[in-house]
Amino acid sequence: MFRRSLLRTTLLTGLVPLVPAAFSPARAQAAAKEELVVDLASDPATLDPHLQWNTDSYTVYRNIFDNLVTRDGTGKIVPQVASGWKYADDTTLVFDIRSDITFHDGTKLTPADVVFSILRIIDPALKSPQLSQYDQITGAEVTGASQVTVKTKTAYPALLAQLVKLSIVPEAVVKRVGNGDFNQNPVGSGPYKLKAWQRGVQTVLERNDTYWRGKPPFRTVTFRAVPDVPTRVADLRAGRADIVTGLTPDDAEALKSERAVQVLSAPTERVAYLSVNALAGPTKDVRVRQAIAMAIDRDTLIEALQQGYAKPVNEVLTPANFGYTDKVQPWPYDPAKARALLKEAGAEGATITFISSPSYDRRLNEAVQQMLGEVGLKVSIEMMDQPTFLRRRQGDPENAGALSQGRWSCACQDADGVIFPLFRSGSIWAKYGNPEFDREVDAARSTLDEAARKAHYERAFAILREDVPGIGLFQDVAIYGARREIKWQPTANEAFFVMDMQWQA
Repeated sequence: MFRRSLLRTTLLTGLVPLVPAAFSPARAQAAAKEELVVDLASDPATLDPHLQWNTDSYTVYRNIFDNLVTRDGTGKIVPQVASGWKYADDTTLVFDIRSDITFHDGTKLTPADVVFSILRIIDPALKSPQLSQYDQITGAEVTGASQVTVKTKTAYPALLAQLVKLSIVPEAVVKRVGNGDFNQNPVGSGPYKLKAWQRGVQTVLERNDTYWRGKPPFRTVTFRAVPDVPTRVADLRAGRADIVTGLTPDDAEALKSERAVQVLSAPTERVAYLSVNALAGPTKDVRVRQAIAMAIDRDTLIEALQQGYAKPVNEVLTPANFGYTDKVQPWPYDPAKARALLKEAGAEGATITFISSPSYDRRLNEAVQQMLGEVGLKVSIEMMDQPTFLRRRQGDPENAGALSQGRWSCACQDADGVIFPLFRSGSIWAKYGNPEFDREVDAARSTLDEAARKAHYERAFAILREDVPGIGLFQDVAIYGARREIKWQPTANEAFFVMDMQWQA
């Protein structure tokens, strides 16, 4: 207990005091009714929805595009661009497509645009980081005036859940301007359209007055890149921001006494984990990876950093996802055994690189650095902006760092969208390879038998437990700070839909 108290004191020392700034309620109310200002941890890495799917990018571009299907507030998959669907057989899914949706350039959204969007994201030439979540799809075609048919290699139980994330893009625009220009000037059919994107500074969206679902609540939405958490909180308190994302539990506790603001939170399907590079550097040795697992005191991390806003997990998955199992136990906290394993591996005093960005909790990085230092590893933390972090994390193993913090959500609530892209050989995220693991996750995604799928995932997690290419820490809770006038309920899939928000003075 003394160690935990000491760690907590160490982590909180040096944090910038949150001092309320001057605030004019009249100004904030008037501005927020027309302009919603959101502070994000990072600038979007992309506005092309078929490329990156990190939190800050998705938060912005999800408001520019409509998806094939979506989830309601309860998590149920419901229509959006598709008005309905049915299975013709185990590998054939037929969608009815709405005929009343218009892109921002005034052209109609058609079934051909849906087919183009599906074929584009599964095209290996696009090099989408999302490819592994759609690679069971073998084809899509227009099969009627308002109908699209999608075929899969085998029965694919997570197909609809994955298609929740599929944004529909206009074929004519993408082909005319090319992928690079489309990322700079995206055209969607969503409630907001891009007005300006100042890289590293802010992204401004303006209302789509002809949106098919009705009038969006704000004239403009400005997403600002504010890497420093205390600055985001100060912006909220001063009325310079209406919503701030990526708050820590300490921030949330500090804000609860503020009359002008509120804390909004929701347990998510997002899992907080450490990625451990099994293909390069000192962590290529499984004994080093196992030592790292035993050097991490998860209970201390949760107690010192999360303040009740998290629950420990046994693996790199949360109980909100199909496939989670409590039959595979995590590595115990055992610093003595960790030191012995490092000595056996000849890795005492080795230096390992921990890559990170402002999108991740700095204090967790430092806590892990301290814990690994106590067992004899030197941890060098390398901070970089989110786009650079993603390029390195998805790149070759030699430049991906030995460790990185992750907060992974597939928005599909299925293990297929988590451990398949993170650890399956061939994925750009995977810094690990094991044919036995590959066989289990491949089998789990190709049968509709839920009992068989659960058995495959249990065996897959048993393999991951021994190989340690990742260490599950806790089920993440999304925490937002907002002005008191904002009416909005966050959801488990972290869908930041401005369309669902209201301003009530």
